[in-house]
Amino acid sequence: MSDNQVPRLVDVDLFGRDAALQSALRAFSASWAGRGLHRRGRLLYDDAWLDIADGANQNPPQLRQYDRLGLRVDEFVFDSGWHALLDNALAARLHNAPWAAPREGAHVARAAGFYLQAQLEAGSLCPITMTHAAIPLLLEQSALRSWHAPLLSDRYDSRPRYGAFKRGVLIGMGMTEKQGGSDLRRNDTRAEPQGDSVRLYGHKWFFSVPQADAHLVLAQAPMGLGCYFMPRRLDDDALNAIRYLRLKDKLGNSSNASAEVEFDGALAYPVGEPGRGIATLLTVAARTRLDCALASAGLMRMALMEAIHSARHRQAFGGRLVDAPLMQAVLADMAVESEASMWLTLRLAHASGEQAAEESLLYRLLTPVAKFWVCKRAEMLIAEAIEVLGGNGYCEGFRLARAYREAPVNSIWEGAGNVMCLDVLRSLQRQPEVVEVLLAELARARGQNQTYDAMLRALPDQLWQASEATARQLVSRLAQLMQAALLLQHAKPRVAGAFVRGQLASGGAGGIFGAAWSGKDAAAVLRHAWPE
Repeated sequence: MSDNQVPRLVDVDLFGRDAALQSALRAFSASWAGRGLHRRGRLLYDDAWLDIADGANQNPPQLRQYDRLGLRVDEFVFDSGWHALLDNALAARLHNAPWAAPREGAHVARAAGFYLQAQLEAGSLCPITMTHAAIPLLLEQSALRSWHAPLLSDRYDSRPRYGAFKRGVLIGMGMTEKQGGSDLRRNDTRAEPQGDSVRLYGHKWFFSVPQADAHLVLAQAPMGLGCYFMPRRLDDDALNAIRYLRLKDKLGNSSNASAEVEFDGALAYPVGEPGRGIATLLTVAARTRLDCALASAGLMRMALMEAIHSARHRQAFGGRLVDAPLMQAVLADMAVESEASMWLTLRLAHASGEQAAEESLLYRLLTPVAKFWVCKRAEMLIAEAIEVLGGNGYCEGFRLARAYREAPVNSIWEGAGNVMCLDVLRSLQRQPEVVEVLLAELARARGQNQTYDAMLRALPDQLWQASEATARQLVSRLAQLMQAALLLQHAKPRVAGAFVRGQLASGGAGGIFGAAWSGKDAAAVLRHAWPE
């Protein structure tokens, strides 16, 4: 007699069963990456890797401050699964592919790999995204030439050595202080000049990836707030003067370490223009913000496929759960939103690698839009997926509980929702030419859907009338319009039509999945999203 329980979703090709992702690679000049992504797609949902991901989260990192003789060592102890995850991800060059192996579509191919990796384990993406974001800045620094080779390596090297001597390195960030939070201008950490270097004194309330080989940090100097490259170890392999006070006890992101630290004369080197540390780090933050949205889109995709898989194997009320019209409406709505998030993030990955001024403007404007919208929608979609699984979804033995705890960090890290909205307003005010570029981009989908066309006609007035009080409304509309435009141009007509009807025209019926579904094509949408 069947126990009516759902078998573990395992041994599937995450890339091969994602037709929309394959279409996005073709649309954005990265179809050449398909073979490698097929290999990774088959690997990442292997039984062994699912267990490795579980282990890395069940055994969070520990800080060992002193050895048995009382000497300060500040060592970090990680589960073996953490090291396996990073070794695998760096071998795939998720941290440096666009610079180590540049070619057309490289940013999109790397983004697709990052999106797939998020479906396995998201905590390990933190050191990957910060290293990826820092590399372009660090490659411009002639004083750090000895670090360039390990930055462009495909090796993971966890040995406690000076970074320039290692086979591969990771970069972290330290910006947030307890008195300032997102208001970085209030940072108190000070930099005392010492020839070509500085000595740092102060604290950081959140110090991301504390075991990284170096960090980018902000500190006050005579010319103002500057950006500094601070190695964890010195060239004699001794620890820099960084005091690790504790690891943060976080809601999720359990595999990844975050620390609170103090600097007691830590050696660091200036990067970027003196006194313009925030501006320097904003170029880095744009890439990490996009990766937050990419990771959220990956979590959405994972939650969707787990929900569809469960509904197809679960019997309820005399039939398969997936065949119930109400469940079909919920799942199909989730599938459409998940695909829309993927298209938006990969379109921005494409823009991030382009030299044209129009692409740079779009990237600058729409990256905070994507981070705001996709990261928030991920939290709602994962919660809905948990409901599909019922009580099992609320249990730690199933992957959605971890995803639910993981999702909020993408909304918070690198600036929470209000910070993203204010950033969009600044872009509109300081670069008014971006409006023309945005409208031209959205006009590519004109003439395919009357509802979309009407909303596009109303957009210019909304842009010019935007204020801080209405910023969230505007940013939400920009995200949905951009997603609709991409789906109308590239997706299956039933997917694009469903998005416009259910998300754009109705505003998503208050964000409740299935509430605005028209009842058409749900089964076909599900077959497209996750083939049986």
